[in-house]
Amino acid sequence: MAGARKHAPPREDVLVAAMEMIAERGLEKLTMAALGRAVGMSSGHLLYYFGSKDELLLQTLEWSEGRLGAARGRLLTRTAPARERLDAYVDLYVPDGHRDPHWTLWLEVWNRSQNADDAARDRQAAIEGAWHRDLVALLAEGVSRGEFRPVDPDRFAARLRALLDGFSIHVAIGLRGTDRAQVLGHVQEFLREGLLADA
Repeated sequence: MAGARKHAPPREDVLVAAMEMIAERGLEKLTMAALGRAVGMSSGHLLYYFGSKDELLLQTLEWSEGRLGAARGRLLTRTAPARERLDAYVDLYVPDGHRDPHWTLWLEVWNRSQNADDAARDRQAAIEGAWHRDLVALLAEGVSRGEFRPVDPDRFAARLRALLDGFSIHVAIGLRGTDRAQVLGHVQEFLREGLLADA
């Protein structure tokens, strides 16, 4: 066991491989045995490192969210009007299309969270909280600069994210009649009516 640990690939390599498998083959093909073959480890060694498939999926999501969080930070801190940065936030949030790997993973982790322990739920809440806090800060900035109507940033962010989540699920699962372009159109209409009118 000690020799196997010594030669095991770095944890991030496993998470990258897991995400690549989800992107290429879908979540149903992501088994511990298949992932182990991809990274040169046995499924037993993967279980030793992660404890369970649920933990592997949650760590993969956290890793993916770390990358998205960095991209979100770059978008939100650039010098540009709040509306332009809000559009960038929405663009980053909404899935690229049917079976978007990040959203596929999110949906699976959400589904499994019904039986998750408090610690796992807290980690999921931390991911959600980062998206929410960034949006609230951006809305508050836009309100203070007179770019947006004087809305309550926290309440508006909660409603906007619920709208984004609902539409994003439709895109990610490939619901007929709902594609990314249509979703972005609906969101822009919501923003025009609720945030920009009379600004």
